[in-house]
Amino acid sequence: MSEHYKYDLRGVSADKAEVHQAIKGLDKGLYPKAFCKILPDVTGGSDAHCNIMHADTAGTKTSLAYLYWKETGDLSVWKGIAQDALVMNLDDMACVGCVNDIVISSTIGRNKHLVSGEVIATLIQAANEFVERMAQNGVGLHLAGGETADVGDIVRTIDVGYTTFARMARKDVVVNDIQAGDVIVGLASFGQSIYEDEYNGGMGSNGLTSARHDVFSKTYAEKYPESFDPNTPLEVVYTGSKLLTDPIEIDGMQTTVGKLVLSPTRTYMPVLKAIFDRLPKEQLHGIIHCTGGGQTKVIKFIENKRVIKNSLFELPPLFELIRNESGTGWKEMYQVFNMGHRMEFYLPEAAAQSIIDIAKQFRIDARVVGYVEEHKGEEVRIETPNGNFTYDH
Repeated sequence: MSEHYKYDLRGVSADKAEVHQAIKGLDKGLYPKAFCKILPDVTGGSDAHCNIMHADTAGTKTSLAYLYWKETGDLSVWKGIAQDALVMNLDDMACVGCVNDIVISSTIGRNKHLVSGEVIATLIQAANEFVERMAQNGVGLHLAGGETADVGDIVRTIDVGYTTFARMARKDVVVNDIQAGDVIVGLASFGQSIYEDEYNGGMGSNGLTSARHDVFSKTYAEKYPESFDPNTPLEVVYTGSKLLTDPIEIDGMQTTVGKLVLSPTRTYMPVLKAIFDRLPKEQLHGIIHCTGGGQTKVIKFIENKRVIKNSLFELPPLFELIRNESGTGWKEMYQVFNMGHRMEFYLPEAAAQSIIDIAKQFRIDARVVGYVEEHKGEEVRIETPNGNFTYDH
């Protein structure tokens, strides 16, 4: 069975082609090549300022947290879900230079019959803790409340999302202008930074439908039918061999397979704030958050360029696990998952070491993972020990 066919059966898409087609004709804002849509300053009317509003959710990662909580009673996995939904907004905004004074509002929809009030309380408290931790690292976030709705008729378990807003000076906006001759510095998605409490396997909030069904056992389909779409053919539901509580050792530390896949989406906000404080903006030709589209995300932000990634991080254990359980082709893996780094910078080679040094101050590994060259059309080429793969627009 092909991966694309399997995705279709599960009701998901690696490239969101239908979504991109639906928004194709919409206004792209003040700076079409910026990673986020930048609006005029509708709140203040200043030509020197702009507004940014962003919305995202933790996606189907909540279904995996639901399974783990039901199996173990461990509420702590919901803390990660709050972080997942927040970071999917905040780190996108950071890619355009916005790392301070961000207003946040939550939208949580749950099936009250299945998801208890203590889960809601854990999510809300986790958001507060995240804001406090970011404040300790110089990033100002402001919680503005939100909406929690009991909508069991339309939500099978729970959906966790946030909307974020900021006003910033236009002179500080980073607009992608990726150039031939640039090198690419990638920041590791795995390990344990100074602002994380435990090892992070490197998972973001993309590819979770595939990871959940490919890694974990059919037993969960029988026990928790509410955890997946009933329209999904059973042949592609929970087809893996692992139990959520199976032990696994990573870097000498014991955890479970469920918690490894549930690793909270790492934020790079403190690192980016330090970079913006120390490096001239002109040296940053591009900043890409490798979310939907994985290592091919950058293809949306280049013109007549080929991006070559030929020195990626050694594959983290999490993605090796997903690959072994799913049998997914390597080309598809690099298009769905971050595979080891989730934030990348495009800049002159002379400035690369500064990014690497700043990241390491936060105990985040960083390295030059590739370079950019002129090309007719847009192309990403990934060269790995598992093969070389080419993606075009």
